[in-house]
Amino acid sequence: MTKHDASGNPKSTILVTGGSGLVGQAIKSYTDTHAQPGETWIFLSSKDGDLRVRSDTDAIFDKYQPTHVIHLAAKVGGLFANMKQKVEFYRENTLINDNIMENCRLHNVTKLVSMLSTCIFPDKTKYPIDETMLHDGPPHPSNEGYAYAKRLIDTMNRAYAEEYGCNFTSIIPTNIYGPHDNFSIQNGHVIPGLIHKCYIAKKEGTPFTIWGSGTPLRQFIYSLDLAELTVWVMREYHSPDPITLSVDESAEVSIRDVALAVAKAMKFDGEVVFDTTKADGQFKKTACNKKLRGLRPDYKFTSMEEGVQKAVDWFLENYETARK
Repeated sequence: MTKHDASGNPKSTILVTGGSGLVGQAIKSYTDTHAQPGETWIFLSSKDGDLRVRSDTDAIFDKYQPTHVIHLAAKVGGLFANMKQKVEFYRENTLINDNIMENCRLHNVTKLVSMLSTCIFPDKTKYPIDETMLHDGPPHPSNEGYAYAKRLIDTMNRAYAEEYGCNFTSIIPTNIYGPHDNFSIQNGHVIPGLIHKCYIAKKEGTPFTIWGSGTPLRQFIYSLDLAELTVWVMREYHSPDPITLSVDESAEVSIRDVALAVAKAMKFDGEVVFDTTKADGQFKKTACNKKLRGLRPDYKFTSMEEGVQKAVDWFLENYETARK
C-alpha cells in the first residue's frame, strides 16, 4: 500500500548507491532543488556498508525501506587495473548487482535504475552504437571482467520483469564530467585530467601538453544534465530495455576542442602543445540517442563551453579537497 504525507502526496524513499561519486553528487545537487513533494532522497557511500556483502546490503534496505533505487555503485578502475584484475572486476560487480537487485525484489521496490557504460559494448561494432547492440559481440579483452558483469544487469532486468514483474531498467551514459569528478592526471577521465594538467601548467608557467594529436571525437555529457535525465528515467521511463543518455551526434567534439575550452575556462594564455608521440586511442565511439530524443525531443543539454567552465570553477574552488 502506498504511504502518503500530510498533504496527501505519495511518499517515496529513493536510495542512491554510489552517492558520493560524480553522478551521485550531481543527482544530490539536482534533487536539492527539484525533489517532488513526498520524496526523501538517501545518498549512500561506502561508509554505510559494503554492497558486496549480502548481510550489509540487507541491513541497508531494512533500515531505509526504499521505494525506488538508483544504482550507481561499482568497482571501477583504469585500463591497467581492469587488465590485471579481471576476476575481481567481474566478481565484485556481480556480487554488488545481485545484492541490489534481489533486495529490490524482496522489498517490492517500485523502480530500480542501474547505470551501465558505453565501454561494455562489443569491441568490434559499427557506429553509431545503440541500445540494441549491447550483446552483439564480445567486449574489448582489456575490460571483459567488468563488461560482462555490467552486461548481466541488462539480462537480469528483463529476467526480473518476466519472472517477477519487477520494474527494473538501466541507463547508458557517454563520457561524464563535472563537479566532484576524479581529477587525477594518471587515472582520471579526459576532461578532469586536462583541467588538472592545465591548472599545473598555468601555476608553473609551462606549456599545457595534451597527449596525442587531439583529433579523436567524443560525446561528453555534463553531470548535472545526466542527473536530471536519470531522475526523469526513474519517474517516467518504464521499460526493462536500456536507454542511452547522451548528447546528440552533432555535439561530438574533438579532444583538441575540449583542451582549448579548458584553457579558455582556466584563463590559460600559455602555449598549448599536442604531443603526437603519444597514442590517440580510438578515433570515435559515437552513441545514438534516438530513443531519448523520441521521448525528450526538446531537452536542451549544457554546452561544452558552459559545462567545462563550471567544472573548472568547481575544481578551483575545491582544489584542496577534490579527488586528484
